Amino acid sequence: MGTHVPVLLEECLDALRVRPDGIYVDGTLGRAGHAFEIAKRLETGRLIGIDRDEAAILEAKEKLSPVSDRVSLVHGNFRDIGAILERLGIPAVDGMLFDLGVSSPQLEEAERGFSYMQDAPLDMRMDRTAALTACEVVNTWSEERLRQILFEYGEERYAARIVRAILAARAASEIVTTGQLVEIIKSAMPAAALREKQHPAKRSFQAIRIAVNDELGAVEDMLEAAVGRLCLGGRLAVISFHSLEDRLVKNAIQRRERGCTCPRDFPICVCGFTPTLRAVERKGMRPSEREVVDNPRARSAILRVAERV
Repeated sequence: MGTHVPVLLEECLDALRVRPDGIYVDGTLGRAGHAFEIAKRLETGRLIGIDRDEAAILEAKEKLSPVSDRVSLVHGNFRDIGAILERLGIPAVDGMLFDLGVSSPQLEEAERGFSYMQDAPLDMRMDRTAALTACEVVNTWSEERLRQILFEYGEERYAARIVRAILAARAASEIVTTGQLVEIIKSAMPAAALREKQHPAKRSFQAIRIAVNDELGAVEDMLEAAVGRLCLGGRLAVISFHSLEDRLVKNAIQRRERGCTCPRDFPICVCGFTPTLRAVERKGMRPSEREVVDNPRARSAILRVAERV
């Protein structure tokens, strides 16, 4: 197992302004790289670490053992952050961090089925207790639905061609491995696309993973719940790795900055909504060239930070 390098670590710590007596949430615990550095800065404070992957919870428990007196670990989905904090008796927190990327262990463990570089069962579940798998999506979802997720979630310009190839293949026999799916995707793409630097299956795998785990719906729910649980002046920090998620996060912050939802031609506000967030960094923060060299997986990361008002 390689050394885990948390993305945009210093930027996240600066954004959260960790206080020794503060209460913080790491809603995407993973290998606990961010969580460990937050917990190290606490004295009487508390860190709540959440992950939907039970394997991540077990690994994080060992990583966080030196600071275990300041940490509570929860197996759960960050979309349920409100209910989780309610259950723990925590009315408000000083900061929340969410890293929306697929964790390194999930990519490295072939049997999880996230990687298009290794042949494995077609799974892609972040929470292995969940019912829906990539195998079910690929083999049972309709042509229209598959085309929609590849186009919208993967921004795949050959979505229609790839879906036709999937339908033809599954009519002959069930598609059960990532290797089979990769070959089907490649067979549907023109020669010029196969010569591109990016792996031909990358966008499709991203789209199917998002659909299997309802990632965009979870992010929407998380943002809504998180704002309600931040104390005044508390910080929300979200790391995204592709444009679809980043756009969702950016737009959610902007809506909560504006507050009022009345049509522009209304002479006065009648909706009653007031601003609840203020963006700390308008353009988002990206990793330095040095970090990208040291950790190539950080290349597409962008951090957005907002403060509760």
